[in-house]
Amino acid sequence: MNDADVSKQIQQMVRFIRQEAEEKANEILVSAEEEFNIEKLQLVEAEKKKIRQEYERKEKQVQVRKKIEYSMQLNASRIKVLQAQDDMVNSMKDGAGKELLNVSQNHHHYKDLLKDLIVQSLLRLKEPAVLLRCRKDDHHLVESVLSSAKDEYAEKAKVFPPEIIVDHTVYLPPPPSKHNDHGLFCSGGVVLASRDGKIVFENSLDARLDVAFRKKLPE
Repeated sequence: MNDADVSKQIQQMVRFIRQEAEEKANEILVSAEEEFNIEKLQLVEAEKKKIRQEYERKEKQVQVRKKIEYSMQLNASRIKVLQAQDDMVNSMKDGAGKELLNVSQNHHHYKDLLKDLIVQSLLRLKEPAVLLRCRKDDHHLVESVLSSAKDEYAEKAKVFPPEIIVDHTVYLPPPPSKHNDHGLFCSGGVVLASRDGKIVFENSLDARLDVAFRKKLPE
């Protein structure tokens, strides 16, 4: 084999090696690019996931804040409505209380009312002897109806007429006036108690208004 043949073979080997090297280099480049694209895709997806999670977290926070604000506004509205209802009911009660003051102005009707209140109180207590308290202004009216009240009670309860002791020492508070706007007052009626004071039946007009007020409050 001469030098030309040797040189030709060497050149063929070199081309073969170079071709293999180029093919290997291309494989490495392709593999590296694939790995890069995969890693890039994974990083992108990971960042997208973080962004979605952050968005969801912030969205939940916004929803929670909205619910809290809505709840606060709803509660505030309910409080306003309840306050308005309470103001209206109290206004109605105050108006009714003022109307009660007119009841005792008509002595004829008020006298009959006092007798009915005494009879009702006696039927509730069912005691043979009771202590009665009234306003000082009503003392003479109460004394004038005691006899008929005892007889009516005795007839209804089928018992002997009871003993009614009118308290001349302690009276119910007077009606409200400019001088006692903020003090104790009584619009009328009576309070009866057993002799030992253990049973008390308050049948004043103000007490009856409170009872009616509590019963009608749900309406």
